[in-house]
Amino acid sequence: MASDKPKVGLFVTCLVDLFRPVVGFAAVKLIEEAGCEVDVPMAQTCCGQPAYNSGDRHDARMIAQNTIRAFENFDYVVAPSGSCAGMLKKHYPALFKGDARWEERAKVFAGKVHELVSFLADVRGMDRVTAAGAGSVTYHDSCSGLRELGIKAQPRALLASMDGIELREMRDPDVCCGFGGTFCVKYPDVSNAIVETKTKAISDSGAELLLAGDLGCLMNMAGKLKRQGSPVEARHVAEVLAGLTDAAPIGGRD
Repeated sequence: MASDKPKVGLFVTCLVDLFRPVVGFAAVKLIEEAGCEVDVPMAQTCCGQPAYNSGDRHDARMIAQNTIRAFENFDYVVAPSGSCAGMLKKHYPALFKGDARWEERAKVFAGKVHELVSFLADVRGMDRVTAAGAGSVTYHDSCSGLRELGIKAQPRALLASMDGIELREMRDPDVCCGFGGTFCVKYPDVSNAIVETKTKAISDSGAELLLAGDLGCLMNMAGKLKRQGSPVEARHVAEVLAGLTDAAPIGGRD
């Protein structure tokens, strides 16, 4: 008997796949708790953002075509990353502007795309989670998630629904962490200065745990915190919302 639950294709993202698989498992758990069926298409690859940001539109379009084919039969496409979701939703249509074969397909695909926490709160109406809290936390708003997709209140509202959570807002939570994808490779000195300002704000918040919705940002901030000898740990917000916190924090050891 066919299920009448919405069918969600999970866009795992390269960084989750290679460095933090628990975020993918957390995403599946949360999406299922929101009443959906989840599948992970094996044909998916990178979203194409590194090529796109480097001006390589040809390869970016080829990657986008593969992604659209892999996901276009789903009701929704969900990614645990504001950066990747922003690429899929905002930039894919621009890549195919004027292309009679692909422009409309890209627009239809983009209309199905959502960042994970936004999907839970804005699309599925989730207003609380059942996982236990994790002490004092501070939240970093990633640039793409905030500015391209409007993600700010949603993660904070879901965190506030948890018992045992104390949100301690850092200074300037919406200021870039310095990662910026290829930016940190092209301008390492500028990137390092930005992340030092960010880790100072994180430490000054007094929180024990740093959360965010983008693994690139988290790896950048966690790496700097670790090199500074800070006791602050870092996790993707999905891990905490799903209660999957047995794995070591980002940059830690099991």
